Amino acid sequence: MAHAQLEISATDSQLMVVPWLDPVVDSIGYEVRSQYVELFWLNVLGPTATWILRRLVLGFDRYPLGYELDLDETASALGLSYTIGTANAFMRSLNRCVLFGVSQPTDGGLAVRRRVPQVANRHLMRMPPHLRQAHQQWSLPTRRIALADLERARVLAEAMVETGDDPDVVERQLLALGVAPAAAIEATSMAIGRGFSPDAA
Repeated sequence: MAHAQLEISATDSQLMVVPWLDPVVDSIGYEVRSQYVELFWLNVLGPTATWILRRLVLGFDRYPLGYELDLDETASALGLSYTIGTANAFMRSLNRCVLFGVSQPTDGGLAVRRRVPQVANRHLMRMPPHLRQAHQQWSLPTRRIALADLERARVLAEAMVETGDDPDVVERQLLALGVAPAAAIEATSMAIGRGFSPDAA
């Protein structure tokens, strides 16, 4: 599938960034700031594009409907230089996000996924064996998780979300407590879905 390259005119110093609304991926995907992205999407996007994606999504915390991104300021904050055109590290990394489907050009701006899908099998096949093996644990179907483990994880997730922890933080804490990745993801989703989000308080 071909992806249109992001182009910015010589007179533009800012880029309009909006959420990419995708009901399917938004319901089953992974938080951009989750450990899943750090473990697997990092291998696909590369470190610079991954950090840019995280920074773009961070803006939605304050401006959920979209915001204007200062290109030079953002590049500088990430230790990069910005010049007009595509022949600089910042623009190449923005276009890597487009190339791999975590963002897409829109009229006058860029739509960015807040949650990303599971890494495609073709990318997994290029990863080192230890990452492919780790991904099998993340992909473990929920039905194979012991109900007692899932219930324990759900109770912990609800308590953490109720105290104001963000979903990606909850997921990390569950993993640190030894909860299986699939159970951590499912429990976090269940906690958010039951209305324990701090936004609902």
